[in-house]
Amino acid sequence: MGLLDKVKAQATAATAAAKDAAQKGQAKLDEVQSKKGADSLLRDLGAAFYATKTGRATPSTDSDIDRLVGALQTHESEHGALTLAPESAAAAPTATATAPATATAPTTTFGPPPTATTTNFGPAPRAADPGSPPPS
Repeated sequence: MGLLDKVKAQATAATAAAKDAAQKGQAKLDEVQSKKGADSLLRDLGAAFYATKTGRATPSTDSDIDRLVGALQTHESEHGALTLAPESAAAAPTATATAPATATAPTTTFGPPPTATTTNFGPAPRAADPGSPPPS
């Protein structure tokens, strides 16, 4: 095999690798855009539901909720099921009173808290004598 044949084979392999990387990148971009669209619909649905629960609904809120649910169902049919698990700490479930008790770790004290006169950087600087020249 000649030198030109080797160069041509390497160029072909590099082109195939570049096309594969571009396809994977485009797929990831499409996935991110799809998630962003679903997140926007879910946020709007949550806002409409919150308005209903807090007595701030408008006459069109119920129809907005129906429209958003339909849009989310369409989105799921085109892009697959949504992940509905809470993402924020505020939305995460809290512990219940019936949870089994756990042992508590022993507490350790490290002495009194620092005061204005004690620091970890040595003694506090002293005020300069008013008659002395400034430091150079």
